[in-house]
Amino acid sequence: MQTKDSNPPDGGYGWVVVVSAFMVMGLTAAVLKSFGLFFVEIQEHFDELASTISWITSLAIAIFHLGAPVASSLCVKYTHRAVVITGGLLAFSGMALGYLGLNVIWMYATTGFLQGLGISFSWTPAISIVSHYFSKKRALANAIASAGECAFAFTFGPFFQWLIGQYGWKGALLIIGGIQLNICVCGILMRPLASSPHLETSHSETPPSNGASRIDKEEKSPITHKTFNWMLVRRPEFVLYAMFGILAAMSFFVPPLFLVPLSYSLGIDESWTASLLSILAMVDLAGRLLCGWYANLHLTKTIHLLTMTITLISTSLMLLPLANNYLSLAIFTGFYGFFFGTTVAVHITVLADVVGMSDFDSALGLFMLIRSTGGFLGPPLAGLIVDMSGDYRAGFYMAGATLVLAAVFLVILDQFQQRSEKGSQTNTKPEKSTLPYPSFHFPKLQ
Repeated sequence: MQTKDSNPPDGGYGWVVVVSAFMVMGLTAAVLKSFGLFFVEIQEHFDELASTISWITSLAIAIFHLGAPVASSLCVKYTHRAVVITGGLLAFSGMALGYLGLNVIWMYATTGFLQGLGISFSWTPAISIVSHYFSKKRALANAIASAGECAFAFTFGPFFQWLIGQYGWKGALLIIGGIQLNICVCGILMRPLASSPHLETSHSETPPSNGASRIDKEEKSPITHKTFNWMLVRRPEFVLYAMFGILAAMSFFVPPLFLVPLSYSLGIDESWTASLLSILAMVDLAGRLLCGWYANLHLTKTIHLLTMTITLISTSLMLLPLANNYLSLAIFTGFYGFFFGTTVAVHITVLADVVGMSDFDSALGLFMLIRSTGGFLGPPLAGLIVDMSGDYRAGFYMAGATLVLAAVFLVILDQFQQRSEKGSQTNTKPEKSTLPYPSFHFPKLQ
């Protein structure tokens, strides 16, 4: 059993953990987002269809999500540090073995499966341990950590292109794998919170027997739990938030997919179209940092803030198809990217608020697993709608409408939490006097 919150330090060494998580986000999610630069090179090398080669990235994304519950359960059994280090080694192995480039099946197994598993084992515990180290500043810490994805993605594009030009796609994979070994260094820096000095002192003040000491440590440790809690799927508040996650994921993967084709359909030059992706990355980074800073002020309840940002994203997606030239498209893209960043900055914090820190590791793994269904269904559904309508704008309308429905689940969740809080307050109130004159009070006996 775990005591609530367990007094996380909310700073100090926690900022080292945040910087480490920032690096891990960049060396995992940003690498995955930039892997499309290898697409044409690998396709030409193996002389295969585009659909065949695309399964390398698709498999990595799938394993990234499907491996999240496994990574979380390993964090529960061992430590976040151990799982991150394992993830770094797996990610390196996937890239280093991919360097051999034996055949397409080999690429599926290495840069697809192993790389995806390494990313899952690195990303999941890295974002989880940040929430354990912070309570009042949790939103800000999560925002800074998640910003690593944007910062690295902005630089990885030209860097990966340069590596491919200098060393070929195989040499580039090997070098990137070597860079990903830094995930292990970041993992080493993620010191388990249970071994912090103030906790060790509290354990040593009253030296009990070995058995009692072990039990006491399990009860006081903020990040050590006995089992992975699969029963979260029976909690209505978690189910409501998972439904939000599915609908949000259905929408979030659509705009980057159709933004470039939409710009081409408007007759925008390729060089200007590429700048839209840079704008998207920059405003995404700004949105994460600014929203994390604002959430840290505690002026707005985090779930209310998330509902507001989701509503603003849906609005920007509904307006984006109205663009008819580069300037208007860039403006609407900027609005979408900014509000997307604000959402990413707080949605993990809201998950921690919904389930509590005692079940957070389990909840994060399950949430990632359940959310993946939205990521898999969203793009094909949007593609079907685009094919039926013959217009790329239809994909953006579909994404905006889906986010409106996602916001509805957040509103229902908020109402459910408010009723639960009122019910718990009513149950904990002291019983009133049953005397016929309740306004009369007897003096206290000393």
